[in-house]
Amino acid sequence: MSALVPTIGLEVHCQLNTRTKMFCGCPIAHGAPPNTAVCPVCLGHPGALPVVNDEAVRLSVRAGVALGCAVQDRSVFARKHYFYPDSPKRYQISQFDRPICVGGSLDVSIDGARQRFALERIHMEEDAGKSMHLDGEEDTLVDLNRAGTPLLEVVTEPDIFSSEEAYAFMSEIRKLVRYLDVSDGNMEEGS
Repeated sequence: MSALVPTIGLEVHCQLNTRTKMFCGCPIAHGAPPNTAVCPVCLGHPGALPVVNDEAVRLSVRAGVALGCAVQDRSVFARKHYFYPDSPKRYQISQFDRPICVGGSLDVSIDGARQRFALERIHMEEDAGKSMHLDGEEDTLVDLNRAGTPLLEVVTEPDIFSSEEAYAFMSEIRKLVRYLDVSDGNMEEGS
């Protein structure tokens, strides 16, 4: 038997229940025809200025309070550069060194015993688009309707030590964000 112990930290993304994107007024349009819910802001055109979605901030704070986080008086967005075909700006607007919420924890029942998982942070960011690879085709199609969709990212400390614990944590987070109406948690839709 191996003496190695898995040590797991998770980054869980939840699509926030807002009607519009993180930094523009484009609608959240799951299932809409490709590239019909986009504008110069979510496409990153020069001179287009983002404006933060107030509802996304409120929902993020709601999740942070429920998880016992310290809600920060000031948080900052920054660019994380990615070179993916479904990222129209070639960067993601996200939070890192000044997130909206820090600390906190989630208590989970595993085999009848309560276990506490510590959180490092909760931060807001925007989603990328969606690459589609069609069967039998060499080309990749890109739908940018998701680009700019507001996300909440819950980051745990590395104190999960089995796949069973990770599953229990994920299940409980999904229940919580659904109960709080922070996210619909529809994983089949990517949210």
